[in-house]
Amino acid sequence: MAVKKMSRDSYNKLVAELDDLKINKRKEVADRLKVARSYGDLSENAEYDEAKNEQAILEAHIAELQYTIDNAEIVDESSISVDEIGMSSKITIKRLDTGLVQTFTIVGTNHADVRAGKISDESPIGKSAMKKKVGDVFSVSAPAGELKFEVMEISK
Repeated sequence: MAVKKMSRDSYNKLVAELDDLKINKRKEVADRLKVARSYGDLSENAEYDEAKNEQAILEAHIAELQYTIDNAEIVDESSISVDEIGMSSKITIKRLDTGLVQTFTIVGTNHADVRAGKISDESPIGKSAMKKKVGDVFSVSAPAGELKFEVMEISK
């Protein structure tokens, strides 16, 4: 995985999530393992197997977050361009076939939330919109076919 660009806010959220997983969630899982071990024979102990599985998933998630944080490049808010679309840009785009106008903020994958108007830089629209300027038209391949969008506005 290459360097992942993200806003200071996104970075801080990831660090807080990692801290919570390391401090609180690890303790919860360890407590569950301790209780499950007290039930006796581990070979037929479903609670123990479930707790061990949960522990493995948790540790994998912690490792993934740690890797993302270690390889993060924080985008300085003052360096966000309004000339072309990049990370943290707020964009207004118009779908050319329907005239539907939508506004999104380009964020890292971990913080994408379409309902909140945040799309990933790796999503089909986000990836296709990168480096475009106001007035540019770009295409996105979708199951329904090729969709065309026009960039109406770029802001911070």
